[in-house]
Amino acid sequence: MRLSALRHVPPVLGIVWRSGPLVVASGLVFRLLASLLPIALLWIAKLIIDSIVQVVSGHQPVQPGFWWLVVAEFSLALCGSVLGRSVDYFDALLADKYTRYVSIEIMKHAAELDLATYEDPVYYDRLERARVQATDRLGMIQSIGKLVQQAITTVSLSVSILLFSPWLMFLLVLSVIPAFLGESHFAFLGYATIFRQTPVRRQLDYLRVLGGSREAAKELKLLGLRDFLIKRFTSLSDEIYRENVGLARRRLVAGAFLATAGTAGYYGAYVFVVWRTITGALTIGELTFLSGAIMQASSNIQQIFSALASVADQALFLTDLLAFLAMRPTIYSKPNALPAPRPMVRGFEFRKVSFRYPGNSRLVLNGLNFKLEPGERVALVGENGEGKTTIVKLLTRLYDPLEGQILLDGVDLREYNLEDLYREIAVIFQDFMRYEMSARENIAVGQIEDLTHLDAVQVAARKSMAAGVIERLPHHYEQMLGRRFEGGVELSGGEWQKIALARAYLRDAQLLILDEPTAALDARSESEVFRRFAELTCGKTALFISHRFSTVRMADRVVVLQDGKISEDGSHNELASLGGRYAEMLEMQSVHYR
Repeated sequence: MRLSALRHVPPVLGIVWRSGPLVVASGLVFRLLASLLPIALLWIAKLIIDSIVQVVSGHQPVQPGFWWLVVAEFSLALCGSVLGRSVDYFDALLADKYTRYVSIEIMKHAAELDLATYEDPVYYDRLERARVQATDRLGMIQSIGKLVQQAITTVSLSVSILLFSPWLMFLLVLSVIPAFLGESHFAFLGYATIFRQTPVRRQLDYLRVLGGSREAAKELKLLGLRDFLIKRFTSLSDEIYRENVGLARRRLVAGAFLATAGTAGYYGAYVFVVWRTITGALTIGELTFLSGAIMQASSNIQQIFSALASVADQALFLTDLLAFLAMRPTIYSKPNALPAPRPMVRGFEFRKVSFRYPGNSRLVLNGLNFKLEPGERVALVGENGEGKTTIVKLLTRLYDPLEGQILLDGVDLREYNLEDLYREIAVIFQDFMRYEMSARENIAVGQIEDLTHLDAVQVAARKSMAAGVIERLPHHYEQMLGRRFEGGVELSGGEWQKIALARAYLRDAQLLILDEPTAALDARSESEVFRRFAELTCGKTALFISHRFSTVRMADRVVVLQDGKISEDGSHNELASLGGRYAEMLEMQSVHYR
């Protein structure tokens, strides 16, 4: 598995190259120059030492080119310092570029995936590991760069050693193989441990956030959950700590034993060269050159094997990054997809639509037939879990039906271009987002092209009654909302809801969908919102979900869902007088106001 994981290295090197071609090329050039310095320095040192020995032992004058050798050695040492800093500089640039590029690619790819993937714990584990790759795999990239540099240096040093004795070179290589195999083995065990710990680490992250979040602070204090959360966090973290310590201890013992082979190999070669010098077969300069070459070659070979083990280790983790990037959405636009109709002529139609959520055997919708005519205002009513929000998700093609068809102007939704379809729909879900951004940006996300058009944002804010909220803020439309960032102001639930409604009004869409749009509003605000809603949806198609029958009665048509099908369909007055499920729910709610 370790060696097979190396197949992931070329694709990631492609990612590295795309993140900054000029930086990568510059870094390689400087590494190439730096890799040739050691052999050059050793050779010049040999010439200098032989010249000194000749002067001292033979009482001869210093040769004219001697001082030029000293200058050359100094110059090369100076170049080595500059090259080393240059390599570090380009590594730092590449780290920033790679992290930025991979993070953006992960964000882009995550946004393209189906909504169903966000409801799958396995997906979150994979996403978490992929996000880690955006930063943690920098070590692999730097290891590959060092590996190239060390390989070139080692080749140049090895050539000189091979010319002296091929067996000497073979001894050096043989002595580091055990350490390499040991490092590779423990690298795989390390990956397997981290892979296995991912779900537990996600729980730790959740507990860490839960223990310090503003949203949970009230209940944590009132319910006395501090010790409970700390105990659970401690138990899980202790479990990971014990696993990690056990692996580290085994790696320490085995690594120390195997590393002795490399040390023995180097000193065996060194003793052999010293013996050859004593017997007169080598000069002092050659002794210096070969001992330096053997020492550096031995060190480099060990580092190469260590780097290979590190790359193999890191390549195992690349499985997660590449597997995430290889995920493909099942909901997408077909080639030559149709543009969404504008205006809509026949509206939407559900034909025998059945649907269940992934991993759940229960059918939320079962052979549903439903029509939504252009310009019609329809309210969906039913108990929780009857499929109201599911209809919205299918209507907006966040999901595709398990069986049946959803048509728009008589054409299956799957035939339309997704982005074009989305432009014709404005949706505010009950669990709408509260963006920790300025008030202007919070509204403009509804039609992001209008981000710089403050007039359009202000008009939408007036329609949703958010303008009054914003005018009371210190910096008005440029006020940061939420408490995450310095200077932010928190809003009440009802105020946030008005901001969210403004997004829907900003979007020039033919279909307006509101899922519990007044859940956080008081009775007076609710009445005003729907008075305006009635005015602003004139000529548009509107679908809304609400448990408040004071809201539902303004719809042209009320659709009651039960057991995944439509049990009743008609106006408020018709259904109220029918004595069926709708009348029963109306009676149950109205009894609280008597």
